[in-house]
Amino acid sequence: MADAPGNALLSVKRAAKFYGQKLVFKEVSCDVGPGQIVLVAGPNGAGKSTLMRIMAGLSKPSAGDVDLRLEPEETAYLGHATFIYPGLSALANLKFWASMYGLSPSRDELMALLKRVGLERVAEEKAGAFSRGMAQRLNLARIYLVEPKLIFLDEPGTGLDPKSLATLRGEIAGFRDRGTSVIWISHHVAEDTALADMVLALGGRRVEYFGPASGYEVASC
Repeated sequence: MADAPGNALLSVKRAAKFYGQKLVFKEVSCDVGPGQIVLVAGPNGAGKSTLMRIMAGLSKPSAGDVDLRLEPEETAYLGHATFIYPGLSALANLKFWASMYGLSPSRDELMALLKRVGLERVAEEKAGAFSRGMAQRLNLARIYLVEPKLIFLDEPGTGLDPKSLATLRGEIAGFRDRGTSVIWISHHVAEDTALADMVLALGGRRVEYFGPASGYEVASC
């Protein structure tokens, strides 16, 4: 795990966000280094998803600076919406997404990705019939297509069955092993802190804690 600012993939300095006159948060600063898993915690309405969109370059801060030191194709974003095409099979979805990145993997390579997320048996089935967990696993396969250096996960465990949730957590741990950084919003903070290197906790329209995950429970008492 690397946490030196000079080696950061992403640096946020005193970011603030307003919607009209309403303050969402202010004075948010953090750095994310290679191979780090950063868990973003906080109550509903604290601005977690808004902050993640700003970090990913999908929205602009009202004040402050965000320095994402990666090309767009080196990042991946998995939000609440799955963005799968319901009329296409799982295999066709992957093939389409690959074409969007200018890639042309073989059928065997695509099947290997589906096997990795436990969907090889439904490769030819239309994705519109998939459960929430299956759809999220297909989304994970989409991320694997591009092998990004930084992944943004906005509550990817929402609505997942225990098996799919366990698979997701295993894959997140695997990202770290491969040197990929993950910024991860979770409502299962008590369970997921153990997988994180750092915790960024929002509350009261500002950062309540940013530091090692091992110290978060003590710091937040």
